[in-house]
Amino acid sequence: MKTSNQHRPISAPFVSTRGAMPRRQFFKGAGVLLGLPLLDAMTPAFVRASSAAAREAEAPRRMFGICNNLGLLPNHFFPKGSGTDYTASPYLELLSEYRDDFTVFSGVWHPDVDGGHPADNCFLTAAPHPGSGGFRNTISLDQFIAERLGHHTRFPALTLGVNVKKGQRSLSWTGSGVLIPCEESATTVYRKLFLQGSPKEIERQVKRLEVGQSIMDTIGHQAKSLQRDLGARDKERLDQYLTSVRDLEQRMIAAREWERKPKPKTEAPEPLDPRDPKAYMEKVQLMYEMARLAFETDSTRAITLLLDSVNSPAIDVDGMEITDGYHNLSHHGRNDEKITQLKAIDEWHMRLLAEMFGKFKSVNETGETMLDRTMILYGSNLGDANTHVTTNLPTLFAGGGFNHGQHLAFDTENNYPLPNLFVSMLQRMGLNEDKFATSTGTMRGLEMT
Repeated sequence: MKTSNQHRPISAPFVSTRGAMPRRQFFKGAGVLLGLPLLDAMTPAFVRASSAAAREAEAPRRMFGICNNLGLLPNHFFPKGSGTDYTASPYLELLSEYRDDFTVFSGVWHPDVDGGHPADNCFLTAAPHPGSGGFRNTISLDQFIAERLGHHTRFPALTLGVNVKKGQRSLSWTGSGVLIPCEESATTVYRKLFLQGSPKEIERQVKRLEVGQSIMDTIGHQAKSLQRDLGARDKERLDQYLTSVRDLEQRMIAAREWERKPKPKTEAPEPLDPRDPKAYMEKVQLMYEMARLAFETDSTRAITLLLDSVNSPAIDVDGMEITDGYHNLSHHGRNDEKITQLKAIDEWHMRLLAEMFGKFKSVNETGETMLDRTMILYGSNLGDANTHVTTNLPTLFAGGGFNHGQHLAFDTENNYPLPNLFVSMLQRMGLNEDKFATSTGTMRGLEMT
């Protein structure tokens, strides 16, 4: 498939010989100094030139986080042995063509993320005790990346879902712990990515963004004037709020600029959304395809996909009649008939993953494949949905420029923190981070190529 950004000629970066401009100069005489990011104008010319050349020389790095909130049958997922000589499980056999492209983990968890089903909201945040009263979530991995790299693309991040219970579940959460709703329509995602509005529609959207920005300006100034009359705790809360306002203002400015830029082209046809929630697997397949198209056109570099199996009925699966709802099947109580049906569902998940790996690997990017440049995390918040345990989480990690083809087997009784993988992912994205949520370092045994 060809897109408009392929075979793009590389132009020489503009190089200014002026010295670096101090940040304070931007707000000299204004009486206030915002915490600005490091702008191009503040960077010495030779640094800008080398950075620009480096960006042009290679394709971007990306992350794709996928959570199936009912997990997989553990006995059919986890392999035997460890390292590169592991013996693949029945499920991993379905991915055998891509064995060297992924790492499988056992004995990992999110420390203190308990509570059964509510833990899916913490799959990419690792915020502890989601089932407790007064729980407040923290920022998700994708939004952490979007805050730092989102200005490079039309969409800072995409939050997708299949059969999601709206308003209650999502993988994406803001820095202030607010849920970002999932987009469940592949058709809508496609139109956002590729269909350009008319000139009048574009200008109307720009005006709406400008109005929103002016409101944020007003709220920010009013809130700041309150600081001198507040106690220490309220000042801290207000500072967090003002930080969120500044971030939203910056995103509005970026969105306004993107509205006037032409959208990329694709030869892929517009998808037709299945109306029946039973068409679960078809919906999953379509969302994988939307993720591929979004990455291939560099429309975003962070995508999440929540597969809300808890909220799914007796779904359609080729080759097997499913007689009960997905959730009820997960509570199989060792019933052979339920396990057989659940195994058929799990196997289709693996087949769709294999298909997606193949499509990502078929896209060439500056001497590598799109799979080489994209970190794909597939897992669950539940180690075993039958008992609601949130330990020993079934986890696959593919692509992204790591040495794969291995089983990293940690202690299944005293689990290893999965947020360590998030730190490794952030560093692979080029972010100088050594901590995320309950991490204790980078993922042990996982090395970059």
